[in-house]
Amino acid sequence: MIQAIVFLPLLAALVAGLGQRVIGTFASKIVTTGALFASCALSWPIFLSFLGGHAEPSVTPVLHWVSSGAMQFNWELRVDTLTAVMLVVVTTVSALVHLYSWGYMEEDPDQPRFFAYLSLFTFAMLMLVTANNLVQMFFGWEGVGLASYLLIGFWYKKPSANAAAIKAFVVNRVGDLGFMLGIFGTFLVFNTVSIPEILAAAPGMAGSTIGFLGMRLDTMTVLCLLLFVGAMGKSAQLGLHTWLPDAMEGPTPVSALIHAATMVTAGVFMVCRLSPMFEAAPIALGVVTFVGAATCFFAATVGTTQWDIKRVIAYSTCSQLGYMFFAAGVGAYGAAMFHLFTHAFFKALLFLGAGSVIHAMHHEQDMRYYGALRKHIPLTYWAMMAGTLAITGVGIAGVFGFAGFYSKDGILEAAYAAGGGGRIAFWVGTFAALLTSFYSWRLVFLTFFGKPRWAASEHIQHAVHGDHHDHPADEHSGDDVHHAHAADAHEGTAGYHPHESPISMLIPLGVLSLGAVLAGFLFNHPFIYPEEGAAFWKGSIFFNEHLMHAAHEVPTLIKWMPFTAMAIGLVIAWNSYIRNTALPARFVAQFGLLYKFLFNKWYFDELFNILFVKPAFAIGRFFWKRGDEGTIDRFGPDGAAALVQGGTRLAVRLQSGYVYGYAFVMLLGLVGLASWAMVRFL
Repeated sequence: MIQAIVFLPLLAALVAGLGQRVIGTFASKIVTTGALFASCALSWPIFLSFLGGHAEPSVTPVLHWVSSGAMQFNWELRVDTLTAVMLVVVTTVSALVHLYSWGYMEEDPDQPRFFAYLSLFTFAMLMLVTANNLVQMFFGWEGVGLASYLLIGFWYKKPSANAAAIKAFVVNRVGDLGFMLGIFGTFLVFNTVSIPEILAAAPGMAGSTIGFLGMRLDTMTVLCLLLFVGAMGKSAQLGLHTWLPDAMEGPTPVSALIHAATMVTAGVFMVCRLSPMFEAAPIALGVVTFVGAATCFFAATVGTTQWDIKRVIAYSTCSQLGYMFFAAGVGAYGAAMFHLFTHAFFKALLFLGAGSVIHAMHHEQDMRYYGALRKHIPLTYWAMMAGTLAITGVGIAGVFGFAGFYSKDGILEAAYAAGGGGRIAFWVGTFAALLTSFYSWRLVFLTFFGKPRWAASEHIQHAVHGDHHDHPADEHSGDDVHHAHAADAHEGTAGYHPHESPISMLIPLGVLSLGAVLAGFLFNHPFIYPEEGAAFWKGSIFFNEHLMHAAHEVPTLIKWMPFTAMAIGLVIAWNSYIRNTALPARFVAQFGLLYKFLFNKWYFDELFNILFVKPAFAIGRFFWKRGDEGTIDRFGPDGAAALVQGGTRLAVRLQSGYVYGYAFVMLLGLVGLASWAMVRFL
């Protein structure tokens, strides 16, 4: 069964990618989508069997892979509770994304290639989560990196898409260098790459030292920090996060797959899979907590200022990943995985819902040109409402809550119970919850409420009249929101009516809405409750029962803090974008520097451009112009060519074709020979 789950997407990718000219577009879509729904159908029974306590961890050999000295391992598929959770997340979201893409990509002429890339992406992620050794995990790790590059740059004729794909690829190579060094160091210390053997031996290495960069450092701290650098790259943590918002250049289904189920969840999965190693490295766990909390705060602040609907959700992903990492940092790995699980449903829902809005608005992504869409696309509206209620954590303890209410609150309570740095993470996470509520409801109010503001949109005008207007740059100042409001519904909008998406796009929205509403309520006990958690996880992660007991016993005031933060964010958003729409412009006018700082993403891109990009280009130009052209070519190929060319010119001059010229040369030769003989022998 597990072989079919993993290899069906690969087979479908090969058939659609290599055989598209033979089988055609429709058959390619059928093959890839059918394979993913088959993998999904096989994954849920495995998850439910672990949920019911009927299944035990297993390892299925595929083939003997590497035998090189002390390094010997097979290609094996490991299935335990952690794998089962990831299987349903990856296959469910991917299957729904495949189905959704039937409608969203309907007009694209290159659909077989797109669906082949989606299936390849899914296969790589499945290979990662079923890995039983670090090399196999790295194989899947690099596979999702490759697939993300192909999908982000799918519209390769678009320069911004190519630039975004290259940026994602390069930034992830930085993180992957740390991951590779961590794997090398782990093999050096444990003399194996087998994950079960490493995790069994990890506690015994606590307190040992290793030589690194000319110093003696704690072994497990060094290894875990190197591995975490890899997780930072894949999961877009602060410092290696800059690729994530640019990845929005790819088609919207790609954004949903990357942000909900595949690439960005790989880092969280890796840290949880290797949790016994991290438990032996308290300093590394402190770094994970700090980076996660900082990312959570940073991304939430940036999300409050963005106008592109997809970028708002992208920064939301970055912030939610920060929650997962600081949960792992305080030792609440079950809570981290639970938030990964629920987040997959509501984040896929939000991205696909945004895609439905973009589809209805003729590819317009700027929320300033939306408004009043709930009347035109009601099904998309209610789906987005379900996702918003889930991500903001709406719920009442002991009664009912949406998905994020259980998972995010579980993280914050665990962080508070952990004490120390966890308390700081709790307050940072609570403030981020307020910002999350604000920018999420801001998105809803700007998109679905108020008056239509379509007249100012270039895309809508072009759709209605066929003419072309200058489209406002994305980097508008904050007072443009009331400029957009001023456009209201004047001429230009009457000829265009937003339309609901086709059924192939609405079915995934409906299914994911159920997940956003019910996933937290149905599954919170086995994931994070101490009485059931240890039995559910079966040793697949380090489950700290003492911490989870303490998390459920925090003071009532602490339990209500996230809900209070959510309510405050909702009220601020309602007051700013429904009741008093001039308020955002006044805020920007008064706090212009703060707004520009946040809108420009804390200037990380500009800083990295100065520190890394420009010096790299300068070094490259130096070696190109001075080294390659000025030295190697000048004295190498170009120099030899010039010498041959000069000799040829001289030979051409000597070969005149006149007899007297040749006779003169022969005479000179005879004279020279006679002169040499006279000097030599007389």
